[in-house]
Amino acid sequence: MSTERPLSIAIAALGGQGGGVLADWIIEIAERYGWMVQLTSVPGVAQRTGTTVYYLETCPRPAQETEPILALSPSPGDVDVVVAAELMEAGRAVVRGFVTPDRTILVASSHRVYGISEKSALGDGIADSNAVLSALRSEARRLVCFDMETIASDTGSVISSVLLGALAASGALPFPRDLYEQAIRKGGVAVAANLAGFAAGFDEALKRSPVPGVLAPGTAPKSEAGRQLDARIRTSFPAHLHGLIVEGVRRLMDYQDGAYADFYLMRLTEALEWDTAAGGIAHGFALSAAVARHLALWMSYEDTIRVADLKTRRLRFERFRGEVRAAPDQIVYVTEYMHPRFQEFCETLPAAIGRRLARSATVARAMAPLFRRGRHVNSAKLPGFIALYALAGLRRWRRGTLRYRIEQERIDSWLARLRERAAADYELAVEIAECQRLVKGYGETHERGWRNFTHIMRYIDAGGAQGELAARVRRLRAAGLADEDGRELDSALKELAAAA
Repeated sequence: MSTERPLSIAIAALGGQGGGVLADWIIEIAERYGWMVQLTSVPGVAQRTGTTVYYLETCPRPAQETEPILALSPSPGDVDVVVAAELMEAGRAVVRGFVTPDRTILVASSHRVYGISEKSALGDGIADSNAVLSALRSEARRLVCFDMETIASDTGSVISSVLLGALAASGALPFPRDLYEQAIRKGGVAVAANLAGFAAGFDEALKRSPVPGVLAPGTAPKSEAGRQLDARIRTSFPAHLHGLIVEGVRRLMDYQDGAYADFYLMRLTEALEWDTAAGGIAHGFALSAAVARHLALWMSYEDTIRVADLKTRRLRFERFRGEVRAAPDQIVYVTEYMHPRFQEFCETLPAAIGRRLARSATVARAMAPLFRRGRHVNSAKLPGFIALYALAGLRRWRRGTLRYRIEQERIDSWLARLRERAAADYELAVEIAECQRLVKGYGETHERGWRNFTHIMRYIDAGGAQGELAARVRRLRAAGLADEDGRELDSALKELAAAA
């Protein structure tokens, strides 16, 4: 979606299913978000025998004085989101042309309310639900479909609140979850039940992965810093991304501290802005989802400090005891094999000192014997444990290390590349974001991954295979993950060069 074209939503509901309530909630949410919104409805013939179609168009308020012209009814091939409160109504939306593979996100309940023709048939007049589901899967760009009537019954709510939860989790709308819950509360009717139905619909939709890689929200944060960051997430990001971002924040607080997690959210906020400008809402903010996941992974890169921290954690020793089934009075010794290199030593030092030593061939030769062989460290004995624990304690000074400077520069370069590519080729930008999967581990494993990542970025910069570049990058990434030595990637690059 761009600011030149409104977001269009069609709601198909039978009488008594709360389609009007659902439409009113969406209006309230959009207006609280600061968007313009218009609603029209075409009522059905009679209660339970006709369908009412509620049609909404909404968009950001334009900067200029001229307001956009909003349509009064849906047009075939021109609907972004279709919400159907019953399976056959979703099928009718397909027949009417409201659902198209290139554009429409379809949110529908899979339960059936039998029509008059089905009930009055002399034999079995019930339509084939499987055929309808098959049509929905083939005709919708993305389908979110499950039995919402049963969930409404289990939570003591109505199907409209479950539909709202599924819509929030679908990635079709840019609104944060807080606004949905505020709209339900403002309605003032069966608030507790409707909030329960909304939450159940939201969680069930996320389990069915309406957007690849999106996670359901986990447990609430326990610390005050965590609660503040969680509140910021709920008010600043699309609802279906909350679980993914919360996990990123939790990981970075464990890795460093709350300020580092706040830095992550600042970067992610900027990414959401240029994702929105590039039309990300039409893609369910797939780019923001990819950035949220891989930015958290990259910012929690594995350095010597992180490795030492993980090796001295209580849960790790408890896991080992459980694996060998040790009795309470038995001692379990753990021998770590560690082979740090001169490069890791330099990267753990303050940036200025580490950079100077890393560039000195004389120092490298003099210290080479210290890093020639690996070491066996018994982390269950006091000397080994204290050595690792002291190294893990350097975490508070991590921001001053050479490795921190190097990784932040690489991350900034990656984000700049994504911002530049997003407007021109959204699919390519998502593939570039996914290439972070190559950069993992530490030591030689990390070095090989970074080499593969760099080769793919150079291929992109060369501008090869325009028009098919996203598919080529996806192929190269798979090749880079196929083996440790990069032979598959080198072969794929040569093959593409020969074809060009």
